[in-house]
Amino acid sequence: MGKVITIAQQKGGSGKTTLAVNLAVALSRRGRTVAILDTDPQGSLGRWFLTRRALLGDPGMEFSTASAWGVSYECEKLRKTADFVIVDTPPKVDADLRPALREADLVLIPVASSHVDLWATDGVLDLTRRERKRATIVLNRAKAGTRLGEEVAQAAAALEAEVATTRLGQRVVYAETMGTGLGVLEAGPSPASREVLALMDEVLALLQP
Repeated sequence: MGKVITIAQQKGGSGKTTLAVNLAVALSRRGRTVAILDTDPQGSLGRWFLTRRALLGDPGMEFSTASAWGVSYECEKLRKTADFVIVDTPPKVDADLRPALREADLVLIPVASSHVDLWATDGVLDLTRRERKRATIVLNRAKAGTRLGEEVAQAAAALEAEVATTRLGQRVVYAETMGTGLGVLEAGPSPASREVLALMDEVLALLQP
């Protein structure tokens, strides 16, 4: 049975979909079978997938959508055929998020480099703890060498939650590739591609029994 990675964050614009697509591409290129599941009515993950299919023909992964309460059924179905199911969720924290957390083998919480984004993790962390799931904060759009970036990193570490060692930087290539249906790994070697590979390795290690 495949592993489910749920990506959740209460605040919009935190980079959930960017994290989902780049992990999906990285795992697929590593030879793993991947399914992505869009539960956000905004549908950004679905638009990326359709753009990808139009560009490549074979997108290299499965795609599905579900309402909040259809997540369990879709995950059960997808994990039978995929090594990894990556679930993108809406930017809110309420009862609708619980099915996606309940199915997760790992919850990733992207946090952009601001204290406001960090404060928004409280609700997700609380729900994740209630579901007794492992959660890891991923610092996203991190600006290397800035005081704010370090303050956010220190504040994240002070929460009772894991913080991924790998940080994703504030790089234009993430937005550029997203708009064309690709992941940064498909744009050639770059600091961003190295970040994604490092994060993928970290996620795989977290999923080890």
